[in-house]
Amino acid sequence: MAFILALDFGGTKLAAATVNIGSRKWLRYERRLSPASADVSTDLEIMRSLIYSLLEDAKPAAIGVSFGGPVDASTGTVRLSHHVAGWENIPLKGLLEDEFGVPVGVDNDANIAALGEHRFGAGQGYDSLFYITVSTGVGGGWILNGKPWRGAGGMAGEIGHIVVDPAGPVCLCGKRGCVERLASGPYMAQNVREILENVDAPAALRRVPQRRGGLRDGEVLRGLVGNNLELLTGQLVAEAAAAGDDLAKEVLHKAAWALGVAIGNVANLMNPQRFVLGGGVMKAGADFWQVVRQVARETALPEVDFEIVPAVLGDDAPLWGAVAIALITNPQFVNE
Repeated sequence: MAFILALDFGGTKLAAATVNIGSRKWLRYERRLSPASADVSTDLEIMRSLIYSLLEDAKPAAIGVSFGGPVDASTGTVRLSHHVAGWENIPLKGLLEDEFGVPVGVDNDANIAALGEHRFGAGQGYDSLFYITVSTGVGGGWILNGKPWRGAGGMAGEIGHIVVDPAGPVCLCGKRGCVERLASGPYMAQNVREILENVDAPAALRRVPQRRGGLRDGEVLRGLVGNNLELLTGQLVAEAAAAGDDLAKEVLHKAAWALGVAIGNVANLMNPQRFVLGGGVMKAGADFWQVVRQVARETALPEVDFEIVPAVLGDDAPLWGAVAIALITNPQFVNE
């Protein structure tokens, strides 16, 4: 039976899986962490090892690839990786087609996850949706009229760099108050760390510690990391907020506010039916979701209807999206 080979080149992990066309269950699945010193050669070597372990002399009908960085989807060329050296202008589609002799589709991880959720997850049955991932960074991918929309230069969906607070802290991109600067996991951890260390935190982050019926600011956070603030992560901020830490709750609230403002503005501009939210920070709890939905609704015009729902594919979204791009880029599978 014909099967698809799905590949995920993440910033810190590499994964590969096979699935029969028309099935929703992996035939085989393998995953490996990328070493801290990895470069493009290391990543390709590890991925080849995973592929040949899965295939065992069988040949896939097509290959789909999710890549964690900018991609020219029209040519399948990786522009660069923000996490792994040496990926500049690598013709990944061509390399795989030459080696395995089958059609290959390649796109960045946010567009791929949007495809996966549209075909197999929370976007099934919807013609227009915007997928947003909130984890190490904040990115997005569009489905319009049932098809991926990447923009003129392939850069559509960069919701993480919508400015929601012009007086806010400086983002890696150089602007102030970007959604990513306020809502991504590493930046939330940095915001908390700067306040707890009493370093000259940006004005938008400074505040006077006080009790408001919860636990003292930072009490739970410090306990979770044994006072080693370098160990703070976005996930730990969410855990501390759930445990009642006032500072963690405030930083998480600011993140939810930033995301809600951006979603409301995107709703006004593009009017998609659904916003599908995925990534690690989206596990932050009911309060986070309530703030995101409320702020988005208050920001959007009353006449603009939309839903904000959690993604359902979880950590497998890139691989299922890779399956989807393998199918849609090959006409013989159009009805599968």
